[in-house]
Amino acid sequence: MRRASVRRLLVPVLAGLAGLLAGCGIRSTEVPTDFGPAPSRARCSLTEPDVTSQSARAGVPVQVFLLCGSSLVAVDRSVRVPDGAADFKRRVLVAQGLLDQLAESPSAGEKEAGYTTDVRGGMTVGGPGAGDPDDALRLSAQPGDLTSYALAQLVCTFSDSAAAEGNGSVVLGGPGSDPLRRYECTDEVRSRPGSAEPPSSTVTDSG
Repeated sequence: MRRASVRRLLVPVLAGLAGLLAGCGIRSTEVPTDFGPAPSRARCSLTEPDVTSQSARAGVPVQVFLLCGSSLVAVDRSVRVPDGAADFKRRVLVAQGLLDQLAESPSAGEKEAGYTTDVRGGMTVGGPGAGDPDDALRLSAQPGDLTSYALAQLVCTFSDSAAAEGNGSVVLGGPGSDPLRRYECTDEVRSRPGSAEPPSSTVTDSG
């Protein structure tokens, strides 16, 4: 009896509260509001070996920088270089192989871990032109026309490979005789490729 009396007293009180909430523009609900799942956070690490990319690897082991969690992260790749290739030709082949790897869509496992790339396909890279320094690489597109993300990916990938001199920088230029610039891959560029463009300086022709 006592419980029934309490229940009868609570019914009008709850009804009154519902009316007040409705009057304030707040809709009463019988279940907690579902705000949706918490935003997923990119792990930027592969918890299991990536069989898809591993099965395609045959050649010289290299690393390329992909985008993940708004920063650059190195992932393993490989490029094919013919045995006995001269140093000059080998450097260009490595550079083109790296460029092709950057332009490829990340594997399913890498996508799941949050990896993406801003480098678009169809771009090529060649060696120095007439009067260029020996370590210069010329792209089929102007470096300045690339997105800041794509340029950071290229600079950090090239400068950390056999395509460059291995001093943390790379000399890049566009097609023809367009001016060359030496780009550096810094910690800031790796951590904030979208807002920190690779530092660069003009390179004079070697004559």
